[in-house]
Amino acid sequence: QVQLVESGGGLVQAGGSLRLSCAASGRTFSSYDMGWYRQAPGKEREIVAVSWWRGGTFYVDSVKGRFTISRDNAKNTVYLQMNSLKLEDTAIYYCKLSNGPNAYWGQGTQVTVSS
Repeated sequence: QVQLVESGGGLVQAGGSLRLSCAASGRTFSSYDMGWYRQAPGKEREIVAVSWWRGGTFYVDSVKGRFTISRDNAKNTVYLQMNSLKLEDTAIYYCKLSNGPNAYWGQGTQVTVSS
Protein backbone atom coordinates (compact mmCIF):
# COMPACT_ATOMS: atom_id res chain seq x y z
CA GLN A 1 0.00 0.00 0.00
CA VAL A 2 1.35 3.40 -0.98
CA GLN A 3 1.76 5.96 1.79
CA LEU A 4 3.00 9.54 1.64
CA VAL A 5 3.98 11.16 4.91
CA GLU A 6 4.60 14.89 4.96
CA SER A 7 6.43 16.79 7.65
CA GLY A 8 8.10 20.12 8.28
CA GLY A 9 5.16 22.48 8.35
CA GLY A 10 4.56 24.93 11.14
CA LEU A 11 4.35 28.55 12.17
CA VAL A 12 7.04 30.93 11.00
CA GLN A 13 7.47 34.68 10.83
CA ALA A 14 7.53 36.46 7.53
CA GLY A 15 11.00 36.29 6.04
CA GLY A 16 11.71 32.98 7.70
CA SER A 17 12.30 29.53 6.27
CA LEU A 18 10.82 26.07 6.44
CA ARG A 19 11.70 22.78 4.81
CA LEU A 20 8.95 20.37 3.94
CA SER A 21 9.54 16.67 3.41
CA CYS A 22 7.37 14.02 1.82
CA ALA A 23 8.46 10.44 2.34
CA ALA A 24 6.80 7.79 0.21
CA SER A 25 6.60 4.08 0.79
CA GLY A 26 4.97 1.10 -0.84
CA ARG A 27 6.78 1.15 -4.14
CA THR A 28 9.68 2.79 -5.98
CA PHE A 29 9.05 6.31 -7.20
CA SER A 30 12.17 7.09 -9.18
CA SER A 31 10.10 7.23 -12.39
CA TYR A 32 7.44 9.46 -10.86
CA ASP A 33 7.14 13.21 -11.07
CA MET A 34 7.16 14.66 -7.59
CA GLY A 35 5.41 17.89 -6.83
CA TRP A 36 4.14 20.23 -4.16
CA TYR A 37 0.75 21.91 -4.21
CA ARG A 38 -0.93 24.23 -1.76
CA GLN A 39 -4.40 25.32 -0.83
CA ALA A 40 -5.10 28.52 1.05
CA PRO A 41 -8.41 29.12 2.86
CA GLY A 42 -11.15 29.91 0.38
CA LYS A 43 -8.94 29.24 -2.61
CA GLU A 44 -8.43 26.39 -5.01
CA ARG A 45 -5.46 24.09 -4.76
CA GLU A 46 -2.57 25.34 -6.87
CA ILE A 47 0.66 23.91 -8.07
CA VAL A 48 3.80 25.20 -6.36
CA ALA A 49 6.72 23.22 -7.75
CA VAL A 50 7.45 20.00 -9.61
CA SER A 51 10.52 17.83 -10.00
CA TRP A 52 10.20 15.89 -13.26
CA TRP A 53 11.50 12.36 -13.06
CA ARG A 54 13.37 12.78 -16.37
CA GLY A 55 15.03 15.91 -14.96
CA GLY A 56 14.20 19.56 -14.58
CA THR A 57 11.91 21.50 -12.34
CA PHE A 58 8.95 23.85 -12.52
CA TYR A 59 7.99 26.66 -10.16
CA VAL A 60 4.94 28.85 -10.08
CA ASP A 61 5.96 32.47 -10.59
CA SER A 62 5.05 33.52 -7.06
CA VAL A 63 7.70 31.28 -5.49
CA LYS A 64 10.52 31.53 -8.02
CA GLY A 65 13.77 32.49 -6.37
CA ARG A 66 12.43 31.66 -2.91
CA PHE A 67 11.48 27.97 -3.00
CA THR A 68 13.59 25.02 -4.10
CA ILE A 69 12.29 21.54 -4.81
CA SER A 70 14.60 18.55 -4.60
CA ARG A 71 14.28 14.79 -4.47
CA ASP A 72 16.18 11.82 -3.15
CA ASN A 73 15.13 8.79 -5.17
CA ALA A 74 17.04 6.44 -2.91
CA LYS A 75 14.87 7.59 -0.02
CA ASN A 76 11.67 8.02 -2.04
CA THR A 77 11.52 11.54 -0.64
CA VAL A 78 10.81 14.96 -2.09
CA TYR A 79 11.65 18.20 -0.31
CA LEU A 80 10.56 21.80 -0.57
CA GLN A 81 12.92 24.38 0.87
CA MET A 82 10.98 27.57 1.43
CA ASN A 83 12.91 30.79 2.11
CA SER A 84 11.82 34.40 2.46
CA LEU A 85 8.34 33.27 3.36
CA LYS A 86 5.50 35.71 2.88
CA LEU A 87 2.08 36.00 4.48
CA GLU A 88 0.52 34.83 1.22
CA ASP A 89 2.42 31.54 1.44
CA THR A 90 0.12 30.50 4.27
CA ALA A 91 -1.67 27.33 3.15
CA ILE A 92 -1.90 23.59 3.51
CA TYR A 93 0.88 22.07 1.45
CA TYR A 94 0.40 18.72 -0.25
CA CYS A 95 2.88 16.51 -2.03
CA LYS A 96 1.85 14.59 -5.11
CA LEU A 97 3.65 11.78 -6.87
CA SER A 98 2.42 10.97 -10.35
CA ASN A 99 3.21 8.85 -13.37
CA GLY A 100 0.60 8.94 -16.10
CA PRO A 101 -2.71 7.74 -14.66
CA ASN A 102 -1.17 6.92 -11.30
CA ALA A 103 -1.21 9.69 -8.72
CA TYR A 104 -0.73 9.69 -4.98
CA TRP A 105 -1.33 12.57 -2.57
CA GLY A 106 -0.04 13.27 0.89
CA GLN A 107 -2.30 14.23 3.75
CA GLY A 108 -1.12 17.84 3.80
CA THR A 109 0.92 19.88 6.21
CA GLN A 110 -0.03 23.34 7.45
CA VAL A 111 2.30 26.26 6.83
CA THR A 112 1.38 29.49 8.58
CA VAL A 113 3.37 32.67 8.03
CA SER A 114 2.82 35.43 10.56
CA SER A 115 3.71 39.11 10.46
